Amino acid sequence: MTSVSAAAGGSAAQKAKPPVVQPGTGNNIIINPNQRLNPVLECIRNVGKEFGDIVPDFQVGRTSGVLFLSLKYHRLHPEYIHTRIEKLGHAYNLRILLIMCDVSEHQEPIRELTKVCLINNITIIVAWSIEEAGQYISTLKQFEHKPPDLIKERVDKDYDAVLRTALTSINKVNKTDVETLRSSLGSFADMARAPSDRLQTLPGFGPVKVRRIKDAFDKPFRNRATSAVFSVGSQVTRGAGDEVVSTSNHVTEPNAASGSKTISDSAPAQSGKGKGPAQRSPSPVWDIELDLDTPPPVASSGPPLPRGPSPAWDIELDLNDDSDDLYVDPRLAAKKGFGQAGSSLGSDE
Repeated sequence: MTSVSAAAGGSAAQKAKPPVVQPGTGNNIIINPNQRLNPVLECIRNVGKEFGDIVPDFQVGRTSGVLFLSLKYHRLHPEYIHTRIEKLGHAYNLRILLIMCDVSEHQEPIRELTKVCLINNITIIVAWSIEEAGQYISTLKQFEHKPPDLIKERVDKDYDAVLRTALTSINKVNKTDVETLRSSLGSFADMARAPSDRLQTLPGFGPVKVRRIKDAFDKPFRNRATSAVFSVGSQVTRGAGDEVVSTSNHVTEPNAASGSKTISDSAPAQSGKGKGPAQRSPSPVWDIELDLDTPPPVASSGPPLPRGPSPAWDIELDLNDDSDDLYVDPRLAAKKGFGQAGSSLGSDE
């Protein structure tokens, strides 16, 4: 009788555990058997669940795997997540680390885990409650086969929708203001040409909103900083046919009509309204004389010309001073002719 009851209890315990199966291709979330006691399982709704022999904690698609980590457990076992990531390897295209934030001091652990995820090509998601974590897992499975356009903003292509999208991009302008502009002024061109006094008469348009609208229509898209960067980046190298001669007084540049034009540095600005741009300071004079009109010498095919005599060295040495301390090697003196008649060295006094 005892053996029968023990066998019945054992069979009941085995029936209580869900079976571990191979990951299927259906619409169910595959759960790692190590997550049997995870309370997040009760918060996964609207999708099927089954246990399977997988490397991640949750498999929400053929190429999507989720690792679950509690910060309270991570604080006690910091090496756990590194072991799991190492076992995961390069499997799955979408790799997610779902963090359960259940500690008060969470800034530093999340910062460290973010660095680890960046290195290992893992997307990190932080959940602040069990219900939120379960909703993340359910949503990932439900959107497995959905295109990315599903979460994009839908903008109609008709005139009113495009006009509304363009005008609401201006700060302080809402959809009601767009309808007011369209019904009062008409087309987009009329809105751009409308003066500030006319815009301030419309309901809901104050001086701040009118100024922002006029700035959007009248001011250039690039400021001075971006214009300077653009002008530097857009410089091109002049070709062989372009002529640029820079001196201290004038600059000669090519001209489409006359072939070249001269811009004088010292000449005053053209007579017109307002001040002209600041002129460039004159370039320094190059201390190099080149005769560009003389053709280069042509190398002759005959024998080389004889070399002329070397110039005499203009060096004077006073060898008579301190002659007592001067020692001359006899062999050098004989070779150079010292000691001969008329020589001051080697003569007996």
